[in-house]
Amino acid sequence: MPTSLELAGRLQEAFGELVSAPAEFRGELTLTVQDAERITEVCAFAKKELGFDLLLDLSGMDETPNDPRWAVVYELFGTEHHVHLRLKVRISEEKSELPTVSSVWRTADWHEREAYDMLGIRFSGHPDLRRILMWDGYPYFPLRKDFPLAGKPSELPETAFTRPAPLEGGPFVTVAGGKDSIVREPRARTPEA
Repeated sequence: MPTSLELAGRLQEAFGELVSAPAEFRGELTLTVQDAERITEVCAFAKKELGFDLLLDLSGMDETPNDPRWAVVYELFGTEHHVHLRLKVRISEEKSELPTVSSVWRTADWHEREAYDMLGIRFSGHPDLRRILMWDGYPYFPLRKDFPLAGKPSELPETAFTRPAPLEGGPFVTVAGGKDSIVREPRARTPEA
């Protein structure tokens, strides 16, 4: 059975400088694809030639204040060899678009729709890129770092909050300051009696 390092090496061998050297963290490997326009090509190779037949997850990240602002992470798994590999690609805020991989893995359809809905990252060539969690016409992208934690007012009564959601000081909101991270962690707090 191949290891993730061996398969990462084969991916690098096939694409050269387009794919970075693998970065290891906690026993998992991440390869960064340098050209977002070629992500579909890299993913197709990973599936057909390396046996990564399952896209476990695709997630977008807002890496503000870094430039490029967006990162999209592809969690790949091979059901035959039981190897996990992560691909990462970065795109600028000005572009905010990369090619879809839904032609490689059908499961990418909903994952890409969620990344679009929550962050505004667009996927060119996607068969049905529309909101999946928020309602049609919602003007914001709630997982962007510049989106207020308390939410924004809505003009659609009975569809969602008509005023900002009352999260401030709630059980899932971290507390600024404190002597250490344990005090700031929401799970550490218990409701006062």
